[in-house]
Amino acid sequence: MHTAEISLRTNILGEPARQHVRPLSETRAIENGANALAEGFLFAVAAALILGETYRTSRNQSKRRDDVDERLEELSSSIASLTTSVEALTKTQEELEGERARNDDLARIVERMVEIGLRGGWAEFEGTPLKVPRIELVPEALRSRAGRSDPSPESESAPSSSTS
Repeated sequence: MHTAEISLRTNILGEPARQHVRPLSETRAIENGANALAEGFLFAVAAALILGETYRTSRNQSKRRDDVDERLEELSSSIASLTTSVEALTKTQEELEGERARNDDLARIVERMVEIGLRGGWAEFEGTPLKVPRIELVPEALRSRAGRSDPSPESESAPSSSTS
């Protein structure tokens, strides 16, 4: 070992080459051997720590990556179910609005029929030309929303003369 160290010094550090390498004393050889063993042990422990930490880090990263992938899949399925729910609710809302519009139209038709019937003589008030009260089945807000203004009773039909 001493000979290898001397040859490395001469080749790497550029020290002058020696022709003959003297052997070390016994105490010096034991000291150098103990230092080499201690340094080797420390190097092995440091290398094991570095490899262990690298393995642990890569395992944690792969576990974290798997967790993130799993969470993304859960979120994707949640988004898909929410999308179908929103579509179903939108369809139900559209059906409800259609039914409301149909109901409003039918209420206006019934109101108009009752109004025409009352003015046309279906109801007579003992031979007197009393004004027939207007029956409102459709609230004013719905009538204005439908774009129909409240026509006055005189403009809807010609004044009828009720004879008894």
